[in-house]
Amino acid sequence: MKKALVASLLFSCLSFSSLAVQAAESMAPTALPAASQAEVAGLIDVNSADAATLQRELVGIGAVKAQAIVDYRQAHGAFQSVEELLEVKGIGVATLEKNRARLSVSP
Repeated sequence: MKKALVASLLFSCLSFSSLAVQAAESMAPTALPAASQAEVAGLIDVNSADAATLQRELVGIGAVKAQAIVDYRQAHGAFQSVEELLEVKGIGVATLEKNRARLSVSP
């Protein structure tokens, strides 16, 4: 009788432990999307961010200006400084200053 009781308790414990492992795995955080690589330490790297990231993360930057930044980068190569954004049509001093703390330039 004791063997049957011990066996059933052991079986119950093993059954519930597998459920706990499955629940823990389903709650584990997922990997960050590749777009987040352009957002290192909360800064947006203008040399690697796509238009959607620029539009989403920067103040005063819509779809047209975000695409203009990407187009400028493709035409002229990587940005050498954040200030070079002023060369992009539609980006003025006010827009740059609103976003300066959010921006970075990778080498």
